Amino acid sequence: MACTRTISVSIQKTSADYTLPLKGIPSRYALWNNVSINDVKRGEPMKDILFAQLESLYPEMVEIRRHLHMYPELSYQEKDTPEYIIAHLETLGIEYRRDVGLNGVVGYLKGAYPGPTVALRADFDALPIHDEKDVPYRSKYDGISHACGHDAHTATLMAVEKVMAGHRSQMHGNIVFIHQFGEELLPGGASSMIDDGCLEGVDYIYGAHVWTDDPIGTLGFRSGGTMAGDDNFTITVQGKGGHGALPHLAIDPLATASQLVMNLQQITRRRTGPNDPGVISIGSFHSGDAPNVIPDTAQITGTLRAFDIQSKYELAEEVKHVADLTARMSGASVNVDFTYGCIPLINPTEETEMLKSLSVRHMEDVTIIEKGRMMTAEDFAYYLQHVPGTFFFAGAQNPAVDAVYPHHHPKFDIDERAMLEVGKVFILALLHHLGPESAL
Repeated sequence: MACTRTISVSIQKTSADYTLPLKGIPSRYALWNNVSINDVKRGEPMKDILFAQLESLYPEMVEIRRHLHMYPELSYQEKDTPEYIIAHLETLGIEYRRDVGLNGVVGYLKGAYPGPTVALRADFDALPIHDEKDVPYRSKYDGISHACGHDAHTATLMAVEKVMAGHRSQMHGNIVFIHQFGEELLPGGASSMIDDGCLEGVDYIYGAHVWTDDPIGTLGFRSGGTMAGDDNFTITVQGKGGHGALPHLAIDPLATASQLVMNLQQITRRRTGPNDPGVISIGSFHSGDAPNVIPDTAQITGTLRAFDIQSKYELAEEVKHVADLTARMSGASVNVDFTYGCIPLINPTEETEMLKSLSVRHMEDVTIIEKGRMMTAEDFAYYLQHVPGTFFFAGAQNPAVDAVYPHHHPKFDIDERAMLEVGKVFILALLHHLGPESAL
């Protein structure tokens, strides 16, 4: 979902701001602190070693996530977050590029042996939504919050980086860590990062989203069309203003735009079938300032969604056609301006089924579910245009920690254990492509 509100905030941080409470961390994860290869039985699969090391980092993952949660940054305005990520990569000795596409950061971890290159991606931008939670890690910036889970995505990838940095000597190939800016705001940061070379040499890519629609302990996969493509539009109706008492001497754009809102709803009801659904929604309507004045113009904005590029194009053409006909019926004129957004996200079957199968085999405590198609959009779709991979979902809903609100809600929060599930699936993908034969 795209957001266009612009907010500039400047807050002076102190060292105390970086000391975060770690309340609610399950004790079973604390037992794994400082796990090393030597702590694991000889002959233990590499997967078990990496899982144990990731679990030992759970308190650090929570701390990173809560730090980012307190200091969110809007799309295309990210400055401190990239620097935070860069400092982490430098500590691990991971080579990186900064300012990729604009504000993106890309890390490069080269293995000791030849093999494929696998990319993992996490987004890090926030939303123009005021944080209404009553928690110690509540956003310190009025009107800005991580209300979609991108802070968790980043914390997870940073933990996986720390785990894998210690295993370069066992890797048969390379890892690219893509920290993406601007996912929430059209056209999205993925395209510009791709144009700036973030996928050069990459053979596979994987991404994930923590998801509060699904309970903690679930992993959702889907092959094929998974998330819709989206476009936003602004329609300006030009009428002829006049006195409210003399409507016959005016051309009322407000009345025309009102009729247009209703007519647009008929497009998806009559132009799309049950097997190829589409959505057209109106988000705003603005016209006039006084009760006795017929305004000169009216403006409506909206979004459309579809699961393939051709359907998206056809819906956009229908919006233009219906707007033109409706305006001409009343003698008004109309201008339709589209901001073209994400393409549909289509998960390749081979990589999706592979990762789902590995999750079934190696994550016994997790329930694997088949995700339905979703009308929400995600610019990870652009990466999948270039290289195979998959985008999956980790359930993060838990009433016990008040993680019950939908994405983009002012009280949005997650069960932070979902980060561990995402990290483990990332590790399974890496071991499948880059690990020695005994890794799994």
